[in-house]
Amino acid sequence: MSDTVLLDAQQIVKHYGSVEALRGASFQARAGEVTALIGDNGAGKSTLVKCLSGAERPSAGRILLAGKEVHLDSPTTARRLGIETVYQDLAVAPELDPAANLFLGREVHRRGILGKLGMLDKAEMRRRAVEEFRRLGVTLQSTDVPIGSLSGGQRQSVAVARSVVWASKVVFMDEPTAALGVVQRERVLDVIRRVRDEGIAVVLISHNMPEVLSVADRIEVLRLGTRVARFVAADTRLEDLVAAMTGALTQEEAA
Repeated sequence: MSDTVLLDAQQIVKHYGSVEALRGASFQARAGEVTALIGDNGAGKSTLVKCLSGAERPSAGRILLAGKEVHLDSPTTARRLGIETVYQDLAVAPELDPAANLFLGREVHRRGILGKLGMLDKAEMRRRAVEEFRRLGVTLQSTDVPIGSLSGGQRQSVAVARSVVWASKVVFMDEPTAALGVVQRERVLDVIRRVRDEGIAVVLISHNMPEVLSVADRIEVLRLGTRVARFVAADTRLEDLVAAMTGALTQEEAA
């Protein structure tokens, strides 16, 4: 397991008016590992991820990326620093093909005057997309059809691949296998493992505890807006996770 902490969130506080969604939550993600972030509904997982991906600004606390403090004031800033996010709703363009989705917002233009006129180099984008899909083990029935016509697992794999291709440090994956069948779920989990093996820090947010134990290297538990436990997945039982999430296991007992 890695000792290199890429993302280090320290005592993050987030207020929404009088509501305190995060009460000094801390979190770490290491290079070349999958760190699962778990907790019951209302624990603060989504709020913490929004703060760490630039979608929300924390009210207090520090965020360090590769040892340097950063201020993630927008998702654009986070992406520029090498942080990408795969949201549960995928955020893919169903009418576009997989290659166009992979380069969405980062389109490759043709050289010369045609590029200056805004014409896209679709052949180059398709070539690079096929190469990246092959590298990540993403198998598609076709790369020439609208992504909306693909299976749920294939659409999710493209969404994961898009974030991975552009991420250099951290990828957040919010419930990436939700509503998928067994075969599709395993396909997406295999892509996640390949991403981890490339040295990227993968943060998995999931309610599926058996899945968490099968793919995560480390697990951090939020409860009522703060981190209450940290586990090494290989040494952890499902009962330990449930106990930490419900408050039956204290931080000292879990550490």
